[in-house]
Amino acid sequence: MQTDRSSTHPPAPTLLYARPGIVVTGERFTVGRSTWPVAEITQLRTARGPHDRLAARAVGVSAALIASVGVLLGFTGGLHRLTAGAYLTLGAAGLLPLLLVLAGDRWRPPAHELWGRIRGTEVLLFSSDDERQFGQVARALRRAREGARLGGWTDPPGAGPWRPAR
Repeated sequence: MQTDRSSTHPPAPTLLYARPGIVVTGERFTVGRSTWPVAEITQLRTARGPHDRLAARAVGVSAALIASVGVLLGFTGGLHRLTAGAYLTLGAAGLLPLLLVLAGDRWRPPAHELWGRIRGTEVLLFSSDDERQFGQVARALRRAREGARLGGWTDPPGAGPWRPAR
């Protein structure tokens, strides 16, 4: 029987980040239904995901269409009969793929991805369109890895409340 009223439960793990579906503690990293021990995660790195497929297709189609119009005009000799306004229009149309790329990345930016190695296999740990949330999760996981590498999250000796000497 315990007389010092201390708990028989082990101490709760240090919570570093918690949002619906994402939890980072000093011991585990959980995203959705996937969970990994922090001590097993190595070679943590960040990357950007692929560009939006619809924007990439629009760029490819518009570039091919503009190139084919230029080739057809070149073969038919129509380039000699064009006015200055037509040349300006063709030049502006040549910028269309670039504008589509910029607009596509603005409307649907590539996702931020957090990759790591677990038991020798590279795994996508977390992905988010929200840059702020991604930064918070990545920082929490780095802190958890530092804590696991240094031996845990125990308080240093003498870290109790300060009391003045009387």
